[in-house]
Amino acid sequence: MATWFLIIIYLAFISLGLPDSLLGSAWPVIWPDIGSSVGSAGIVSMIIAGGTIVSSLASGTMIKRLGTGRITLISCILTAGALLGFSMAPSMVWLVILAIPLGVGAGAVDAALNHYVADNYKAHHMNWLHCFWGVGATLGPIIMSAYIADHNSWRGGYAAVSIIQFTLVIILLVTLPLWKRVAAIRELERPHNDEHVESDKLQPEPTIKANLFRIKGVKPSLMAFLFYCGVESTVGLWGASYLVGARNITADTAALWISLYYGGITVGRLITGFITLKVPNRLLIRYGQMITIAGGIILLLPLPVSFSLLGFILIGLGLAPIYPGLLHETPARFGREHSARLMGYQMAVAYTGTTLLPPMFGLIATKTSLSLFPFAVLAFLIFMLLSAEKVNRILSKQVKVN
Repeated sequence: MATWFLIIIYLAFISLGLPDSLLGSAWPVIWPDIGSSVGSAGIVSMIIAGGTIVSSLASGTMIKRLGTGRITLISCILTAGALLGFSMAPSMVWLVILAIPLGVGAGAVDAALNHYVADNYKAHHMNWLHCFWGVGATLGPIIMSAYIADHNSWRGGYAAVSIIQFTLVIILLVTLPLWKRVAAIRELERPHNDEHVESDKLQPEPTIKANLFRIKGVKPSLMAFLFYCGVESTVGLWGASYLVGARNITADTAALWISLYYGGITVGRLITGFITLKVPNRLLIRYGQMITIAGGIILLLPLPVSFSLLGFILIGLGLAPIYPGLLHETPARFGREHSARLMGYQMAVAYTGTTLLPPMFGLIATKTSLSLFPFAVLAFLIFMLLSAEKVNRILSKQVKVN
């Protein structure tokens, strides 16, 4: 049952990925239609991310009170309704208002599902979980590109995704009783197959009221999350605008190219799920960061425009193992007892990156030029690499001491 139940969780993560890539791919045609400015996408993105921060910080408490199943159901209802509202929004004001439930819903389901899978399944399942987020994030721009090209309507794209979300709401409602049942089964099996049992011993468990920020490695780990989500969302939000404004590509083609960026994340996580059976997360995270930096350098170099597509795909492929790898390592690195609370903090800091970095670049681009996009992306990637490597150094020293 636990294996079949993963299908429901994967579907939930497809729904989580669908709206994440819509705004950036559609923004080149949204802002002229509603009479806004190119830089105001950062405002909507910031509010969405702000909602995710609030719900992520509260996720530990909500999981205990409501359970993962109910949180996932309620979150999908919020996002589906918000997306339907986006499709009918007459002005920028309505996009700002609807961004609140969209962000709150996304943050709650993200933290809840990540904790559930990290606590109940192995590393390859975490990679495949985020692979299905990539499926949703890839389908979003494809759907939007089709509506823009065939119907010249970004509103139709949002309406189509809303219908998909409401369909998932029905599935989640029917399968609601399974969440606790599967978790109970996994708990009974844990002494025989829990891969975290030995690794938990590397670090003494603090008391339940202990300050999690005092645990060695937590702070640089949080910074790695901040820059990961910051760069992922910056590329997703501003990539199409950069291609249209700085590289003179049509809006529908730019949306398609951004879908291939998310496709790189998706395919990378599918492959990484198999590789984790042989290669530890720490190495996969490092290799992924090197690939992203190679993609960022390609974007930066004065190459023909077709190379930009290669740069986006490489960044996507490189990002693939980083986020699920960092998440799945949470119970092993910092203790299972506090993984739910720390997972919420990680989500909150990650979405702080989503809140701050894309709008920051939007402000810079408005004052200067969209051509600075590759410089910003490469800088964020380098900071992410430095943060993740600092965690590895701290934990390596700790293992030697123990």
